[in-house]
Amino acid sequence: MSGGPAGRSGAETDVVIVGGGASGLSLAHHLTRTGRTAVTVVEAPDGPLRPAERTWCYWEEGPGEFDEAVAASWTRLRVHGRDGDAITADPAPLRYRMLRSTSFESLVHSRLARHPRARVLRATAHDVRDGAHGAEVRCTAPDGRGLTLRAGYVFDSRPPRRLPPARTTLLQHFRGWFVRTAAPRFDPCVADLMDFRVPQPRHGLAFGYVLPLAPDRALVEYTEFSRAPLGTAAYEAALRHYTGEVLRLGALSVESAEQGVIPMTDARFPRRAGRAVFRIGAAGGATRPATGYTFAAVQRQSRRVARALSEGGEVVPPPHGRRALAMDAVLLRALDTGRVDGPDFFTGLFRRVPAERLLRFLDGATSPWEEFGIGLRTPVGPMLRTAAEVPFLRRRAPHGTGENPP
Repeated sequence: MSGGPAGRSGAETDVVIVGGGASGLSLAHHLTRTGRTAVTVVEAPDGPLRPAERTWCYWEEGPGEFDEAVAASWTRLRVHGRDGDAITADPAPLRYRMLRSTSFESLVHSRLARHPRARVLRATAHDVRDGAHGAEVRCTAPDGRGLTLRAGYVFDSRPPRRLPPARTTLLQHFRGWFVRTAAPRFDPCVADLMDFRVPQPRHGLAFGYVLPLAPDRALVEYTEFSRAPLGTAAYEAALRHYTGEVLRLGALSVESAEQGVIPMTDARFPRRAGRAVFRIGAAGGATRPATGYTFAAVQRQSRRVARALSEGGEVVPPPHGRRALAMDAVLLRALDTGRVDGPDFFTGLFRRVPAERLLRFLDGATSPWEEFGIGLRTPVGPMLRTAAEVPFLRRRAPHGTGENPP
């Protein structure tokens, strides 16, 4: 592999990826598509270190690389204002897609199994460090044996124990029910991204989120953007109110539930942890600060890493552009200070900006002129005041960390 990690003498493999979630398996998939890279993915064995099943959502144009694992997709998106007014938009040519982690992992595992230079190793990684000829990963196998893996490069997707210092840190925290109703209650063509017809907290904002899977089945979530998560009992009460009083779903059964916390922060996530050790995924800053979406950025970053290792270049490029991060920092601060009203802000964006352009904006794929036009459709005064303030704010270490990016 010319110019790649195979040229490092003493390395047992080209690449070791620590963590078999969305970012780790996505990078393994993209690295092995060329057929030239030897990859080992270290996944935690069954037990407390292995995360529960999760849901990841993203938007994409045309056929996708993971369509075989897509649980559902929607051609229309809807936002409900606090007054009940509904805005329904068609983001064509984009479609909103939903993946379940189990199906995604099974699909990528099956592809890796067909690759002669890829393997998935069940072990607990303890220590990742630079080595004499690349990097080393020290781990423990399920039977208790100690293992040391050596590679030209190591990509670590494990979440940090603590978040980096930030000017603003909010949490996107949620609990969702997979429900089945006694009668058809859902339109399988329409996904409700934000429904603000729920009681709003004193600080931050709250909304419902509905992803129909069939006329009588859906994932229904209660989500807050605020400084601290709730207890499970509070989420359950909020979901009972939302499904019963707002959606009026009638009799239903809850087939399963999921819960998570995603940091929404303008912290700077270091992508490099050593000469040959890099952080990827949410650990490397792939989560979009103002929305919590991660999966699409992980795919872009994974493609760029694979290209860099094949052709040379920056090994782990930034997952988001500087303009996007600067705008997100302003929005987070404006929401945290209460200068902008969250429900009115997001409802206004969906009402005034074409859905396809807005989704491209959220992916960081719009031009400066398009971004200027979107900015004019926000509360200009409070946003300008916040933009002038943000550069002078001190970065402080927040408490806790997050998990389960969508």
